[in-house]
Amino acid sequence: MALLTVQDLSISFGGLKALDGVGFMVEKGEIYSIIGPNGAGKTTVFNCISGIYKPTGGKIFFKDQDITPLKPHRVAQIGIARTFQNIELFAHMTAMNNLMLGRHNKLQAGIWAGAAFLTPHSKAAREEIQNREKVEEIIDFLELQAARNQLVINLPYGTQKLIELGRALALEPEVLLLDEPSAGMNLEEKENLIFSIRDIRDDFGVTILLVEHDMNLVMDISDRILALNYGQVIAEGIPAEIQKHPEVLKAYLGEG
Repeated sequence: MALLTVQDLSISFGGLKALDGVGFMVEKGEIYSIIGPNGAGKTTVFNCISGIYKPTGGKIFFKDQDITPLKPHRVAQIGIARTFQNIELFAHMTAMNNLMLGRHNKLQAGIWAGAAFLTPHSKAAREEIQNREKVEEIIDFLELQAARNQLVINLPYGTQKLIELGRALALEPEVLLLDEPSAGMNLEEKENLIFSIRDIRDDFGVTILLVEHDMNLVMDISDRILALNYGQVIAEGIPAEIQKHPEVLKAYLGEG
């Protein structure tokens, strides 16, 4: 059964159709990638799923729940997290504090209560300890120990991308939307990212929806791929099928 279903999704901006009847299903445990040239509508799909944009047509279902009208914070609360193409971190905070902010939806005592707890046995104190333990687990998983107490602004771009990935993981999502996760990374960082994404799926049980320009990464890591062009679906299938699909070669690779 599909974990995430997008049905006939459409949205326009100033008369320009950014998405035109886009539909697909993502099964639990998949790494599902969306590709296409610039302006094809890839990030727009993510913005609709995460509640940033409200589509003019179509519906989005998560575990049979219609999430189309939900606001972004509610989408995050029910189990869908995302990263952004442009890094959305607090540059003058430490890596640790950025990751702790990713736990905001887990804080029942209030986001600022942890700073004001009076006794080590208070609810806020217990929450603080539990959330720090989860964040430390993510730091170890992504090998961010050296960055833990450094300000984000002083860290390399590739490390910042990993911190943003870690902040999304801190939400403990069931579905993780990764928007251009390898952008700005060198070859070694990209290879490590591939292992991390697979481990996120295998070790944390998270279903991955990926938008990525690096075709080698996409073909290496994806279970299935959706190709878009001008806001429409032009192909869907396993990597071997997408690599040789004539419409994909024409639209995305500039061939044909």
